[in-house]
Amino acid sequence: MNEELTCPQKLLRFIPMVALPLIVGAISALLTGNAMNSYQVMNQPPLAPPAWLFPVAWTILYILMGLGSYFLLLAPAESIEKKRAKCIAMIVYFIQLCFNFVWSLIFFDAKQYTFAFVWLMILWVMIIVMIWKTSKVCWKAMLMFIPYLLWCTFAAYLNLMIAILN
Repeated sequence: MNEELTCPQKLLRFIPMVALPLIVGAISALLTGNAMNSYQVMNQPPLAPPAWLFPVAWTILYILMGLGSYFLLLAPAESIEKKRAKCIAMIVYFIQLCFNFVWSLIFFDAKQYTFAFVWLMILWVMIIVMIWKTSKVCWKAMLMFIPYLLWCTFAAYLNLMIAILN
């Protein structure tokens, strides 16, 4: 079915899949307002990057997440096992995107650093499940999610250290 899609049909799937995480990130940034100002005044752990790096990194990650979800959406799933893995991966993708959105609110707006760390650990597990299920369906999609896992691992370090230091 998917290999018979026309170019306009593929584009109609591509645009929302790439736009969705970017929109989620933009709304989160709007709701957290002066997040980078509050980040800069916190006691920083070793390896803490400058504030300007976060929006750059997250924009790249959201684009990669969108590409990964697009590749996953178009990936053929011939067997029942692949169909199930694809369905689970897509469901977990959308749930983790919601968790990603809420983390910023918990961390920056509520300033609940310890709870934000626990929330991030749940998100981290969801990302691993998503990658694992995606790997059963589409290798290219799975590769798009790896930088996100790595960044969230680094973010967990930062979050935990900020919770301890502040």
